[in-house]
Amino acid sequence: MELPIAFEEKMKSMLGPDYENYLASFECEAFQGLRVNTSKISVDDFLAISPYELKPVPWCSNGFYYEKNEKPAKHPFYFAGLYYIQEPSAMTTASLLPIETGDVVLDLCAAPGGKSTELAAKLNGTGLLVTNDISNSRAKALLKNIEVFGVGNALVTSEPPNELAKRFPAFFDKILIDAPCSGEGMFRKQSNMTKAWESNGVDLFVGLQRSILKEAVTMLKPGGTIIYSTCTFSKEENEQSVEYLLSLDDSLYIEELPMVEGFDEGHPEWGNTGNEELRKCRRLWPHRINGEGHFVAMVKKRITNDNMKCIASSEYVFSKEKLSPDAKAFIESIDYPFDMSRIDVQKERVFYIPKEMPYVKGLRILRCGLYMGEMKKNRFEPSQSLAMFLKAHTYPNVIRLQADDDRVIRYLKGETIELSETEDNIKDGLCLICVLEYPLGFGKANRGTIKNKYLPGWRWM
Repeated sequence: MELPIAFEEKMKSMLGPDYENYLASFECEAFQGLRVNTSKISVDDFLAISPYELKPVPWCSNGFYYEKNEKPAKHPFYFAGLYYIQEPSAMTTASLLPIETGDVVLDLCAAPGGKSTELAAKLNGTGLLVTNDISNSRAKALLKNIEVFGVGNALVTSEPPNELAKRFPAFFDKILIDAPCSGEGMFRKQSNMTKAWESNGVDLFVGLQRSILKEAVTMLKPGGTIIYSTCTFSKEENEQSVEYLLSLDDSLYIEELPMVEGFDEGHPEWGNTGNEELRKCRRLWPHRINGEGHFVAMVKKRITNDNMKCIASSEYVFSKEKLSPDAKAFIESIDYPFDMSRIDVQKERVFYIPKEMPYVKGLRILRCGLYMGEMKKNRFEPSQSLAMFLKAHTYPNVIRLQADDDRVIRYLKGETIELSETEDNIKDGLCLICVLEYPLGFGKANRGTIKNKYLPGWRWM
C-alpha cells in the first residue's frame, strides 16, 4: 500500500534496519481475534464448545486468534455474550491492568467497549466500573456491549474528562486510558487511516492526550494505577505523553510491564527527558508480533502524607418511588442475592444500584447500575439487560436450546418459536431463552408457543 512520505521517513528514522521488516508486514493479512468473557464462561469451558479453530494470543490468557473465513459475529454464542471480537494487539491494555476484587475502575475513552468488557469480566460483579465516552453516539454502542456481556455494576456516561474530574477527585483505584491517537497501527487494517493521518498529523492528538491525562491524574487514588495505551507508533504520542503524565505529579512512577516474546521496550531516546524508566513501557510492532501494533505504559501513584487528604465522592441518592408488588415478586423469584435496599425506581423503570455507586445527578448517563425492567399496570416487564445478567440456573423457567437448533436463530430474529414435545416442563408465563446454559433473552410461553421478547434493536440481521 502507499504510505505518506512523511510517515515513511519517520518510521525509517525510528526503526533503522528493521524498517524493511515493518514494510513487509503490509503484505500480510490482518489478524482476527476474540476474547472470552470469563464472567460468563471459563476459557476451558469455552474451548470445549467453541465451533472455531482457535490459537492463543500470547499476551492475553483469554484471547484467541481465529481464521479469517470464520464469522464469529454470526453465531449464537456471540449474542449470548460469551466473547468479544477484538484486534489481538488491543487486548494488551486491559489484560495487563491488575484489577482486584472490589476495585472502582474508570475506562475514560471507552467506546465501543472492548477494554471495558474485559475490565468488567475481571471485576466479576464486584466494585464499580465507570465507563465513559465523550461521543454520545459511540457511547450507545458501548452500552450495548456492556449489557450483552451481562455487566450489572457499571455506570455508563458520556462526558468530557474535565467534567468527570470535577465530580470524582481521587476516586478511582484503576484508570484505563486508551487514548485517541493518530492510528498508525491501523494503516494495514484500514488503509483510509493514512488520509486522516495526512490531514491531522500527530499534533492534534498530542494535545487531546495531554488534556485527558491532566484530568485523569486528579481522579486517581493514592496507591492507584493508570494504564495508558495507543494504537500508534509516534514517539510524541507514546514516550513523550508518558513523560508529560509523570510531570503532572511527583508521586507518579512507571511500573514494569511483562516482556512477552516479540514485545519491544519503550525508548528513552524517543522522549525529551532521557528517562531510563521509559524502558518499562511496551511497544508492539506488527512485524514482530501477530497483531497490528500497540503501545502500553503503566503508571502508579505513591501514597504520601500529602496525597492522603482525599475528597470522598458523595453517595448515590435514591428516589422515593416505590417498587410495585409485581416487580418485587418477580425480583424475589430470581435465585440471586439482590439487596432490596439497593433497588431504585425512576419513572417506573427499575434499577439495581451497586453499593459503590457515587452521586451521579447532573451527569450525562446512559446507564446507572443494572436496568432490571419496567413496572406496567398489573405486571413487571423484565429488561434485555436483566436477561443477559442472569445465569440459567438462577431463573425458575428456562428453555435450553442447542447452538444448532434452528429456533435459536429464529428467536434472535424476533420470531415466535414453538416448544418441542420433550419440553413439556416449561410453564406458561415468562421464560428465559438460553443457548446451552447461556441466556439470550426472555419469552412468554403460552400452551407451547413462545412469544418473542428479544430486544428489537439487537436482532439478528
